Amino acid sequence: MRRVRFGAALALAVLLGAPVALADQAQAPAKSTPAAQVNINTASADQLEGLPGVGPKMAARIVDYRQKNGGFKKIEDLMNIQGIGEKNFLKLKPLVTVGQPKSEKGAPGL
Repeated sequence: MRRVRFGAALALAVLLGAPVALADQAQAPAKSTPAAQVNINTASADQLEGLPGVGPKMAARIVDYRQKNGGFKKIEDLMNIQGIGEKNFLKLKPLVTVGQPKSEKGAPGL
């Protein structure tokens, strides 16, 4: 008799929205999408990690590329980084921008 009650209670829980599954989802931290575009020439590694598909290693590669090459000239330069192909670039494209690299900000200009 207890098995029948437990089975019925479990079936009812599933039909009513599976609160057990919701509890599991609440514990897993979700990576949020950045609210504004991320400037890949000035963003920290932590800020870059907020982008979809960018983890600690990828963020480090982006920062390393930026330092070695004097910054990004255009967002398409992201595809020069190992692990960012056309597919990943298309996901990042609307979320990133390229401003002046930090080293060029004080330079006399136009």
